[in-house]
Amino acid sequence: MTQHNKPVVTVLTAPGEQEPPGMDAVRARADVRFACDEQTLRDTLPGTDIMMVTDFRTEALAAAWHTADRLKWIHATSAGVDALMFPDLIKGDVIVTNARGIFDRTIAEYVLCTILMFAKDFPNSIRLQMKHEWKHRDTERAEGKQVLVVGAGSIGRQIGRLVGAAGLQAHGIARKRRKEDPDFVAVHGNDDLYEQLGHADFVVIAAPLTPQTEGLFDEKAFKAMKKSARLINIGRGPIVKTDDLIAALQSGEIAGAGLDVFEEEPLPENHPLWDMENVTMTAHMAGDFIGWKRALTDQFLENFDRWHKGEELFNLVDKELGYAGSK
Repeated sequence: MTQHNKPVVTVLTAPGEQEPPGMDAVRARADVRFACDEQTLRDTLPGTDIMMVTDFRTEALAAAWHTADRLKWIHATSAGVDALMFPDLIKGDVIVTNARGIFDRTIAEYVLCTILMFAKDFPNSIRLQMKHEWKHRDTERAEGKQVLVVGAGSIGRQIGRLVGAAGLQAHGIARKRRKEDPDFVAVHGNDDLYEQLGHADFVVIAAPLTPQTEGLFDEKAFKAMKKSARLINIGRGPIVKTDDLIAALQSGEIAGAGLDVFEEEPLPENHPLWDMENVTMTAHMAGDFIGWKRALTDQFLENFDRWHKGEELFNLVDKELGYAGSK
């Protein structure tokens, strides 16, 4: 294949972000362009066949969309594709794929770690260690506790599988109820959410951000939870109404929260969540493992080979639902 006949791939990164590792392998098969904002995307989109989007918060694509004259496929190097789901893309013919599968296991490990940290009171142990204070306490048993995974998709399945292996009882919430599921004790429908919240010791948000899930965890949801329950959010920040969460934590409506994602990122330095002793926080990193960026490029290349051969792509996103369907 001559250089002239190679497809054009535009990589949209966040401003200041380095080139993804492994791009030489992409250059061997395509003409590669880079953009980092609306203006550079306006310059690079004309003539582009494929986009690889590494900036999962971008609004540049929607703003520059009218310059896409040959675009056929967009690949998001993230599980969530909410930033890409603007009306012109949803109703158009451009297909979208995502990074489903890359982060599933590491996110599940993060969730299990957070559950065990709460059960064994590690946040307080760390605080006591920093103060050189010896204080014996009894802690909880995790075994037998119920975990409700809100979003029983690819990531949710791994969470259910891993917490189940540790002796916890995993229940799921999905768009539709499932009669049987190997990774959960039971999978309930969306309509059963509030009832199931009342049974769970740990509630894990693993759902994508869609119009249906935005603000789903509000005052009503927290009142439905056990006062001893902890919330863990590894989905998207806007699924939780932060002010309602803070009120629930301060009033004792729920016992604690483990948060990796937030409505506002990065979290402001003066935000009240920083100083709450019943909260653990990380900087949107639950799924990121050593080598994850190269793994994302390799996944794109695998799908690119399929595209080049005219085969069906994997991880196809249902643009109306806003996430990739089951394999």
